[in-house]
Amino acid sequence: MTQYLYRNVSKVTTNVLQRMRNEGEKIAMLTAYDYSTAKLLDSTHIDVILVGDSAANVMAGYRTTLPITLNEMIYHASSVVRAVKRALVVVDMPFGTYQGNSKEALNSAIRIMKESGADAVKMEGGVEISESIDRILSAGIPVMGHLGLTPQSINKFGTYSVRATEEKEAEKLIEDAKILEQHGCFAIVLEKIPATLAKVVTESINIPTIGIGAGHHTSGQVLVFHDMMGYSQEFSPRFLRRYHNIGEEIIGAVEHYIGDVKEVKFPDDSEQY
Repeated sequence: MTQYLYRNVSKVTTNVLQRMRNEGEKIAMLTAYDYSTAKLLDSTHIDVILVGDSAANVMAGYRTTLPITLNEMIYHASSVVRAVKRALVVVDMPFGTYQGNSKEALNSAIRIMKESGADAVKMEGGVEISESIDRILSAGIPVMGHLGLTPQSINKFGTYSVRATEEKEAEKLIEDAKILEQHGCFAIVLEKIPATLAKVVTESINIPTIGIGAGHHTSGQVLVFHDMMGYSQEFSPRFLRRYHNIGEEIIGAVEHYIGDVKEVKFPDDSEQY
């Protein structure tokens, strides 16, 4: 039975997400990078909108998420925030804005919050970013963690394959999840890890977990909007479910428009002054 215990809440907050987790309502999260898409998503009562650094891939065409800058993330986040009334808006802190320097992490997070009006930031990593989390939280900025496959570390991993399949890495991930909770993260994204491990992590901590390629035992799920809508067929991991094939529809509509223009069928008499 579908549960919508908090569908009518006027604004989703970190506290609402915690209550959803405690009461068994799954959290639904999608990415958005622009005003028009965010407005549509917010009208559906989506719980969380992530302004992901995946904008580097789907909006800018980069191979990895590494090139996107803080200024660019703030631009995308500002566009989304202007559209959203209900959903919790979380913004990825891009590569190079927090790793190894907790003072820079705080300054970056403050810029995101002040200049975009977002509700929270998201950071990749475990114990190694704990000092940055502490500094950011000291400024009253909520932090979402991210463990498992962390795309900003792709050059270290060398592959986008499933993470934490070996016992040692799995144990570290569980420990990192506990550390993130202890340092005050309000939720953790678990990306591309075995479903059994995601279940263990979810049961080992008291904050929500949001999975992407991590099975159904997490407190919620997240997908990249462009992937689940079928803008492209090139990216097809096992965890991705396409809910639409908008790419084909866009191509068909544009080809129809081109034909109408070439054949002088557009505009017709009713479409001119």
